[in-house]
Amino acid sequence: MTYQQTLDYLFTKLPMYQRVGAAAYKADLNNTIAICKALGNPEKKIKCVHVAGTNGKGSSSHMLAAVLQQAGYKTGLYTSPHLVDFRERIKINGKEIPKTEVVKFVEEHKTIFESIEPSFFEWTVGLAFDYFAKQEVDVAIIEVGLGGRLDSTNVINPVACLITNIGFDHMNLLGNTLPLIAQEKAGIIKSRVPVTISQTQLEVISVFNNKAKELKAPIEFADKNYKVISASHQNHFLSLELLHKKTNTKQTYNLDLQGSYQIKNVMGVLNTIEILKEEGFFN
Repeated sequence: MTYQQTLDYLFTKLPMYQRVGAAAYKADLNNTIAICKALGNPEKKIKCVHVAGTNGKGSSSHMLAAVLQQAGYKTGLYTSPHLVDFRERIKINGKEIPKTEVVKFVEEHKTIFESIEPSFFEWTVGLAFDYFAKQEVDVAIIEVGLGGRLDSTNVINPVACLITNIGFDHMNLLGNTLPLIAQEKAGIIKSRVPVTISQTQLEVISVFNNKAKELKAPIEFADKNYKVISASHQNHFLSLELLHKKTNTKQTYNLDLQGSYQIKNVMGVLNTIEILKEEGFFN
């Protein structure tokens, strides 16, 4: 198969949320579990940070990956959707997965996967986990595709979780109130795994606190740990001065992501980085 033939196969032969809507949303993780088992459970061979939320999860995932890569870690990044090329979804140190790897993966696993009948997204998640494991990444940032609790990525046991803003999205699948949607996003919280909530939203605080308490997962609301001292746009950058309340230290950050809403995302990322330090990173 050529690369284009491989993409055609993935896009047209298999259910895909963007193409057939809710019919591609699975009510359980059985397919992903079966795929991972067929691949030798690569998701258990990599350290991951799991990122969910309605708005900001993509930006936050890219920022986390950039920080870890700059610190010298071989860093995988799984995001969705892509803008131009499918390979944008799977990167290591900013470099897209080679076309040959995509073709090879599909050719090797096509027969056994067809007996599982995975969706496009499940195929892609399997490819990402397999590629990151074989390339022996130090850490992988895994962005949730849809929701959290039933998302295909939710088979990992991450070292840390990050949940960004909660808004009204995919209400036909996730619920028609913010607490119901937050409950789905909170599904990525794992037993005793620290979780950061980027933004304190009164309607959903109890959802996250209750889930974390149930699973004995340490939880922090990033905007309670950081205070914005100043924010301004300078030379195509968003310049932020933040106070870290725990250490009473100030730091200035210049972001090429200029939207003011990135302030909340930055706090979530910084809080997650502090957690990763406690988990042995950046030493």
